[in-house]
Amino acid sequence: MTAGVLGPTAHQDSPTARVAAAYRRIAEVDRPEVWITLRPEHETAADAAEVERRLAAGETLPLAGQLVAVKDNIDVAGLPTTAACPEFAYPATATAAAVARLQTAGAIVLGKTNLDQFATGLVGTRSPYGAVRHADHPELISGGSSSGSAVAVALGLADIGVGTDTAGSGRVPAALHGIVGIKATLGIIPAHGLVPACADYDAVTVFAPDLDRAVAAAAVMAGPDAGDPRSRTWPANVRLAAPRTPRVAVPHAADLAALSGDYRDAFARTVAAVTDSGIETIELDISPLLDAARLLYDGAIVAERYAAVGEFLATDPAGADPTVAAIIGAAGSTTGPAFAADLDALTRARADAALLLDCDALLLPTTTEHPSIAAVQADPIGINRRMGTYTNFCNLLDMAAVAVPGAPTAAGAPFGVMVVTPAFGDQVAIDIAARVAGLEQAPLLVHDGVELAVFGAHLRGQPLHWQLERIGARFAGEIRTSDAYRLTALDTVPAKPGLVRHGAGLGEPILGELFTVSRAGLGGFLAELPPPMALTSIELADGRSVVGFACTYDAALTATDITEFGGWKAYLNAAN
Repeated sequence: MTAGVLGPTAHQDSPTARVAAAYRRIAEVDRPEVWITLRPEHETAADAAEVERRLAAGETLPLAGQLVAVKDNIDVAGLPTTAACPEFAYPATATAAAVARLQTAGAIVLGKTNLDQFATGLVGTRSPYGAVRHADHPELISGGSSSGSAVAVALGLADIGVGTDTAGSGRVPAALHGIVGIKATLGIIPAHGLVPACADYDAVTVFAPDLDRAVAAAAVMAGPDAGDPRSRTWPANVRLAAPRTPRVAVPHAADLAALSGDYRDAFARTVAAVTDSGIETIELDISPLLDAARLLYDGAIVAERYAAVGEFLATDPAGADPTVAAIIGAAGSTTGPAFAADLDALTRARADAALLLDCDALLLPTTTEHPSIAAVQADPIGINRRMGTYTNFCNLLDMAAVAVPGAPTAAGAPFGVMVVTPAFGDQVAIDIAARVAGLEQAPLLVHDGVELAVFGAHLRGQPLHWQLERIGARFAGEIRTSDAYRLTALDTVPAKPGLVRHGAGLGEPILGELFTVSRAGLGGFLAELPPPMALTSIELADGRSVVGFACTYDAALTATDITEFGGWKAYLNAAN
């Protein structure tokens, strides 16, 4: 990735200074094909001044001064939306929900970026506004369809690139540039204000130089929106963390045949590094997933692209890309029975995938190769088809994916991998992607849990901790109770303590651990809790009250008091 002025050092600069630096950088790199509409500097400077005013007024703006490049099939009020076709352009009167949320959080939109026309392609060359060249190697493709947004981030022009992903467009450009791409579960980031490609399988996505910034943006963008009937919220049983030792499936050798030699070698080294980091890896036959991927373009589901813009392209606009027009035009002959048959095949494929994925996540190469612009011009269909080998099935099968850099090729070129999970496994994917990227701590996308305090057999390293991992609980730190509690050793199997409140000053602070669990997970604990255990409000030493494990008073009366040890693990260590 090319280093730009908007790197970690500049991250803390004032919004006004960051806007000025961005326009200097835009002039310096001289990449006009990245933008379809670049806002005048005085407009973005005015936005920066407004962000500074809001900060001075005491507002909390998590993305204050972050600069955003928006793919030009997503509406931004006051700017035209072209979808990379001049004749299709219309003035947007409202801003897409996801982008508006970024602005509310203090981000500033620089402009609208180039793309494969009507978001149809993975190469970044299918645009009358010009092929978007790779950030570091202009003779190579940038990847599409969200080419401009990814290159804006890779060149250091923007902190956040907003793209879309139907077949891999939010992931392939990330892989080719060594940046991060997040494609959340379908509907988690609303698509209101998006020119559809395949409305049932479109996702609004995020590019950023690193996982922390990508997740921060995605967290702001996430949440249902009344304007998008397909938008969704996190379910009550959402997993909030990956296990400490996640089990990750990688394709067996036969399913890696599509990779170029240098990419196959880079993937093998990435898997070896992941395994060395303590993640359990298993080989899996993913051919059923690769077969399902063909339904996106080779089956009747491509009719959704015709439903979106087919009638417009049938008017033969002068700016239509020939390859895009041919793909979408051919979809107009799809019959209703064929579409119904493919929907049935897709439903069956989803059921098969659920049975296949007996693991926490898949680790896949993001794409197969990095071709030149000339090669794609010579073979626009074949190369594009190959590049979607590992991405095309994700949205069809309702899966989440996080694209991060893997081990570089032997020549030092970027190589990307994806962590893929079933729907709503986004936080699990982020946690594992953080491990792949070598981060000590993963950023939080999902903030939808309930705090649960544990003091005995559910502590990390204790015999019932697996019950917390099973529901995707997230460790939130060590805690101590107030001095109102006493601890006893109960006569249970497995051995566990009983925490009982006696009153202020009548006990001692007891050491425990705090976890965040899903609402359904907490309900499951309550429903299955064996006597004499109970869930109740626990008062912590810092004054907070959280839900936690305790025991009934009568059970504590006949148990051994171990309060003096200050915690269960200390008692066990002393007993041994």
